[in-house]
Amino acid sequence: MSWDIKGDRPVYAQLVEIIGQMIIKNIFPPDSKLPSVRDLAASAEVNPNTMQKALGELEGEGLISSIRTTGKYVTNNVELIAAYKRKLAVIELGRFIRKMKNLDYNLEEIKDLVDKEVNNGNSFRN
Repeated sequence: MSWDIKGDRPVYAQLVEIIGQMIIKNIFPPDSKLPSVRDLAASAEVNPNTMQKALGELEGEGLISSIRTTGKYVTNNVELIAAYKRKLAVIELGRFIRKMKNLDYNLEEIKDLVDKEVNNGNSFRN
């Protein structure tokens, strides 16, 4: 698992997104059991309380659930996972648009730039 925690936002919020992405990408498939809070925290190199807070957020979203004696599981509701995927995409799109507006692009220029990049096959370069 790759944990890319940055200092620009609260750690727990980044963990919510990262674990959510792992669910979307089937790293944690529907109905699968998640590693323990302590194991996830150790893997991400964060405090277990921070990881617990992130998992609580995901539980609130309905993406995971807790079974008292056996642990935490990913939902089997694939429609809910798809809706969460769209929600994350909209968040990322908003960040992108704000950054482009900070570079003094208007919406039409942003659309044109995206279209040109996609049509040139350059949309996935780093």
